[in-house]
Amino acid sequence: MDDSSTGSRTTETTTRRMRSGGVALGGMGLLAAALVACGSSSEPDKRCADRATLEKLNTKECKSGGRGAYYYGGSVASNNRVSGGSFDKSAVTRGGIGGSHKSSSGG
Repeated sequence: MDDSSTGSRTTETTTRRMRSGGVALGGMGLLAAALVACGSSSEPDKRCADRATLEKLNTKECKSGGRGAYYYGGSVASNNRVSGGSFDKSAVTRGGIGGSHKSSSGG
């Protein structure tokens, strides 16, 4: 038996394993990106805000006893005010690719 043929076979096997591992890792990255882009959750985005002023607050202000309430959907403007969503979670649905997006301003 010749040592050179055994060494060659080992290198070839190792190379194949590394390639398949790279493909698996690349595929996982694509899957993760697709899930994030599509909005894998049916829950709308939420943030804590003051009902009267629509000022975005720290999340702790929406915990028990805080002055805030959860505001669903919409966005936060440069003046730190929320808009385009609602304090009523059922009034807002999350849209993904091919999905719909409903929003209403609530009070």
